Amino acid sequence: MLLVAFAVKSAPYVFLPAYLVGSIPFGLLITRALGLGDLRAIGSGNIGATNVLRTGNKGAAAATLLLDAAKGAVAVLVARYFLGDTAAIVAGFGAFIGHLFPVWLRFRGGKGVATFLGVTLALAPLAGLLCCAVWAATAAIFRYSSLAALISAATAPIWLALFGPPQSVWLGLVLAALIWLRHHANIGRLFSGAEPRIGAKGRAQ
Repeated sequence: MLLVAFAVKSAPYVFLPAYLVGSIPFGLLITRALGLGDLRAIGSGNIGATNVLRTGNKGAAAATLLLDAAKGAVAVLVARYFLGDTAAIVAGFGAFIGHLFPVWLRFRGGKGVATFLGVTLALAPLAGLLCCAVWAATAAIFRYSSLAALISAATAPIWLALFGPPQSVWLGLVLAALIWLRHHANIGRLFSGAEPRIGAKGRAQ
């Protein structure tokens, strides 16, 4: 309840700025700057690093991954520096929502995986590193970015409960739920065997 009350009260100066930072579509900006076309017309049409990789430009994909993670981390770190852990949790949520529903793209954004990892790393470094390790291990074994994201997100509440600041477990639960919801089509394709593996250029929705 305290977290909800703070979120409502601090919305204009914590949630909103974090949302605006999170809504910067780095994947779209990078691919346009490099002349790779409109990312929304490539592969899945998603603005995240996995879809940027489908352009064949690994450097652009890496830059997108780092910048999408950084915007979540920066929102958390700035809010924590000035206002403490509760504000950091609210800012992390704001940045994540900004990536999913960016005002600049008519609220049609990405699936939030890189931003989720950036938020978690900044909020609780050990928890974030464990989420990254789970993602990397799953991706290396199964070669599915979506499956790696789903499993990593599912473990986040556990790591935050063990190593994060008070109440951060609630953020982990909400972010994990939203990531699973945003991956509903991927889940269907995983079960049907139609999900493209990491690096594939085939079209996915």
